[in-house]
Amino acid sequence: MKFTIAGEFYGINVAKVKEIMMSEHVKIMPHAHPAVEGIFKPRDTLITVIDLGFYLTGNRLEHQYRDLFIITNFNKMTVAFRVQSIEGISRISWKDIQKPDKTLSQGDESVATGIAQCDDVLVTILDFEKIVAEIAPETTIQVAEVEQMGDRPLCESPIVIAEDSILLQRMINDCLERAGFINIKNFNNGQEAWDFLREIRSEDALYDKVKLIITDIEMPEMDGHRLTKLVKSDERLRKIPVIIFSSLINEQMRIKGKELGADEQLAKPEIGHLVAVIDELLQRSFA
Repeated sequence: MKFTIAGEFYGINVAKVKEIMMSEHVKIMPHAHPAVEGIFKPRDTLITVIDLGFYLTGNRLEHQYRDLFIITNFNKMTVAFRVQSIEGISRISWKDIQKPDKTLSQGDESVATGIAQCDDVLVTILDFEKIVAEIAPETTIQVAEVEQMGDRPLCESPIVIAEDSILLQRMINDCLERAGFINIKNFNNGQEAWDFLREIRSEDALYDKVKLIITDIEMPEMDGHRLTKLVKSDERLRKIPVIIFSSLINEQMRIKGKELGADEQLAKPEIGHLVAVIDELLQRSFA
């Protein structure tokens, strides 16, 4: 879905969008993050409103009566984002979304996960998970969940992770390393992960180089569903367990993931559950 702020085009995966509403009066909340506009209550549900224009530009853009709220649902949360206009929905393949190069993507500071050509305009695909994580850190992946597990033995089983959000990739790595998983190989999208797997698939030592794959769904160039399908359709790779770890997990997504052969599907930010599932799958698949 394309929308505009200050004349610039941005995009969000429609799978994250619950509905579009005309902007309403928002009750200001004291001591909130500067980008949090406040709360409103449509149909008896309190929803936090994020001023996306302020978050992106650092400036207070004048609110207009034609502003819209994009009501999102991911990470088991409902959040509204104020935008200036909705420009429509474009059907594009993940392979047509290019990841920003290093001149645009500044490590954890980058809020762009990809750039897409939609009709005659370039659209910046935003990392909404990072935006929410930065504004409300308590709602995202928590290292404390792993620390509560106490001391755990080190595990050298090689794990491949495909995750396009640099911030979430780092969070997942920190948590897994604290859980004892010390042999992690990171890739920024499904295509990079698949290129690696395809390169080693014929080696005798294949299972010494990858024993488990964790993948997000939304990623530029190749999404996690496509990666899962390729792995589970390959005679040698199909033995490797695949965990889909995504903010988009719902009943419909679970059905699709199961059809593609995913061994497990977990909703972010359940990092403690992820650790338990990794333990189980490694023991079951390579006992």
